[in-house]
Amino acid sequence: MKLNDIRDNAGARKGRMRVGRGIGSGKGKTCGRGVKGQTSRTGVAINGFEGGQMPIYRRLPKRGFKNPFRRDYAEVNLDRLQKAVETGKLDAAATLTADKLVAAGIIANAKDGVRLLGRGELSARITIEVAGATAAAVAAVEKAGGSVVVLASAAKAE
Repeated sequence: MKLNDIRDNAGARKGRMRVGRGIGSGKGKTCGRGVKGQTSRTGVAINGFEGGQMPIYRRLPKRGFKNPFRRDYAEVNLDRLQKAVETGKLDAAATLTADKLVAAGIIANAKDGVRLLGRGELSARITIEVAGATAAAVAAVEKAGGSVVVLASAAKAE
């Protein structure tokens, strides 16, 4: 068998029905749409309509609550910071801000602020300004001789 010998099984693909090509085709005149009415016209898509039956979006109960004031933080772990300092993407001597993390490619965008998480080891002495930080992350940064500055505007919102 060769690649150019490969074919579908007979009848595996059904041809497209050409509508409006005479009564002998079985789909002439009204083309299977019936007569008159909304759905016989073009451009009709009645989304969610189930023929008068109660639609599924009304049959199912409403659940949960979506907080419109929820803040979405860009999360950064200690191991990512350490790796960025080692590769020279970040300058450990300067204060690290959200803008510098975005410029270095550590995070894609700052969202509502940066949240520092404690995964990994940190040996570089850094000063970082964040919207929030876990206790483990703050302890690890201070153990390495650095400091974490939690921004007031983000702390007030939480």
